[in-house]
Amino acid sequence: MYIEHIGIAVKNLEEAVKTYEKLLNTKCYKREVVESQKADTAFFRTGESKVELLGATEPDSVIAKYIDNKGEGMHHVAFEVDDIHAELKRLRREGFTVLNEEPTHGADNKLVAFIHPKDNHGVLIELCQSRS
Repeated sequence: MYIEHIGIAVKNLEEAVKTYEKLLNTKCYKREVVESQKADTAFFRTGESKVELLGATEPDSVIAKYIDNKGEGMHHVAFEVDDIHAELKRLRREGFTVLNEEPTHGADNKLVAFIHPKDNHGVLIELCQSRS
């Protein structure tokens, strides 16, 4: 398991992309809309990990609600796992609150599932596995 990416919720994705291109001194290498999560994403490579900027495509999306409640900022930390189904089963046994019954299709050709922040000292955890 390693940190695959850090997700950052932003109000204006276009402005945030410009900011992070300057900050990280690199271009955004991928943009993708994730319809199931009503999110528009932009990715940056940072060594072995990535930064994912998340903008809302609808006012009722999870990202829009997050920004309304907490403002812009870190939304989640994502960990790459070899077997997301086995990892979800293990975490349930350990008493963690898994927010997805089954993994869903996420950005960057990944299967994703989330672990509730109340179990992780306030940090939303995303598990992700590359889809073949």
